[in-house]
Amino acid sequence: MKTADATRSSFWSREHHLDKMTFRELVVAYFQYPAIIAYLTLSVVAIGAWLWAPAPAIPTLLAIGAAAAVYPLFWYLIHRYILHSRWMWRHKWLASTWKRIHYDHHQDPNHLEVLFGALHTTLPTIALGVIPIGWGIGAGYDAIAGNAAGTSGFGAAAAALATGLLTTCFYEFVHCIQHLAYKPKSKRIAEMKKRHMAHHFHDEDGNYGITTFFWDKVFGTWYDRPERPVKSPTVFNLGYTEEVAKEYPWVAELSGGVAKGHPRQRDKA
Repeated sequence: MKTADATRSSFWSREHHLDKMTFRELVVAYFQYPAIIAYLTLSVVAIGAWLWAPAPAIPTLLAIGAAAAVYPLFWYLIHRYILHSRWMWRHKWLASTWKRIHYDHHQDPNHLEVLFGALHTTLPTIALGVIPIGWGIGAGYDAIAGNAAGTSGFGAAAAALATGLLTTCFYEFVHCIQHLAYKPKSKRIAEMKKRHMAHHFHDEDGNYGITTFFWDKVFGTWYDRPERPVKSPTVFNLGYTEEVAKEYPWVAELSGGVAKGHPRQRDKA
């Protein structure tokens, strides 16, 4: 009889491509993926920290609401200015990180193993993004309420962290659905998928959102495919072309060269 660890190891010993998976297969894979397990485990730890030193209801709810509300903006800014940056590949010590966190995903958008973020980049980002917000809300509440002990900061920060981790799980699942060979029944999710597919297969310079495109509209990066009739030549390589690789070779060395064209048509060329 196989142990759970052996089964998980065997499961991830082969590649998984969302355009060839059913919804049920996605759910099974999703809850076995190490990053998702880590997010869920740490969210339980954060909730436990809140139970150990809880903040009052008002700062707790404000921290949860603020963390959930600000998350789409964080994601937009990170996606646009870091994941789609053209400066990370210029530095040898950042090249492998950029390749892992987004280049590989655009090289093969439906490859499940590289769709999820890398924990060494996502966890610090989540923590730095939401913990200060929660702590600030808790500390502000203590100041207004005249709580000399100042104990609300920790509990509100824990609530914000748990929210950030669980929101990340939600984002990752929606992201998976957008790449799945599956037509969403929800019109809203179907519209999200349409925009995200345009980002991956038509023009990468826009539609940076995942669950909302509000910030794309605010910053002028939202688009409908007919508005851009010409397909971007860098939609799969994010501007890391053969010419760029001659000057900054590190990503190409790690990737076995610079791939061209649609990921499912390269072997046919």
